[in-house]
Amino acid sequence: MSAVLYEVTGAVARITLNRPERGNGINRTLVTELERCVERADLDPEVHAVLLSGTGKGFCGGYDLVESAEGRPAPPVLQESDDSPGAHPAPPAGSPLDPEVMAANHVPGAIWDPMVDYAMMSRNVRAFMALFHCGKPVVCKVHGFCVAGGTDMALCSDLLVIAADAKIGYPPARVWGSPTTSMWAYRLGPQRAKRLLFTGDSLSGAQALDWGLAIEAPAPAELDERAEALVTRIARLPVNQLRMMKLLVNQALYSQGLHATQTLGTVFDGLARHSREGFEFQGLAEREGFRAAVRARDEPFGDHGASTFKG
Repeated sequence: MSAVLYEVTGAVARITLNRPERGNGINRTLVTELERCVERADLDPEVHAVLLSGTGKGFCGGYDLVESAEGRPAPPVLQESDDSPGAHPAPPAGSPLDPEVMAANHVPGAIWDPMVDYAMMSRNVRAFMALFHCGKPVVCKVHGFCVAGGTDMALCSDLLVIAADAKIGYPPARVWGSPTTSMWAYRLGPQRAKRLLFTGDSLSGAQALDWGLAIEAPAPAELDERAEALVTRIARLPVNQLRMMKLLVNQALYSQGLHATQTLGTVFDGLARHSREGFEFQGLAEREGFRAAVRARDEPFGDHGASTFKG
């Protein structure tokens, strides 16, 4: 595997996003490898807990949208021979995961098929929710930044340890996005979820702790130590006890309609990318680059880059 690293030390499986040159941006390879790593950890009888983290300057900057937003062709799907352990079979031609199909379904003025869009995005949700469905606890360690689609992975984890100075939030709520895993209300409650999603504002790690999103928000120099202490402590419990405790709490979220909310959030994400404002954002990205479009989106709010300014 290339986009995600996997290692087991003691009773802890370590899953590490490994696209630092792209801010650990989410692409199909990363999504596929993440899901496989979670399944591997879940099946390993020696693993009791999982630690999810990222290499480079931050945990995850969201989807790698340079190709799609700027109208560039997607790179070839990374794959090995079909009989190799880490094979990534290319999606069938004409399928919702075919890059040409995805590109054609994002052409302004052309017919948009929302169910093709849903079939594509719902598979990403399925991969992110592997963290939630995994029978073993998942601790997510966040440094630097965790924004946009990166929050799908973080919030589908069980516990978040976020560096005090890190940035976490969903700026695409302003334009061109809707959180597909729809975990914000379940993690923060309706009022605080609305406070962030009505503005696209983000939290620092320290604020995330105050709001109840993070379980700890240590100083950056202490982040690794505190995450290790927590996941190691969890891993002392028997696997059967951990599975029962996780199922018990997750069932409460299922009973609140989590699946239905995620279906709505995933459909809304497609709608947001095909609204008038969404096409204007995409057009700016095609003309001036995705970074310029993000800057134009966020600078009026005063929180472009690492800032968590909230007015």
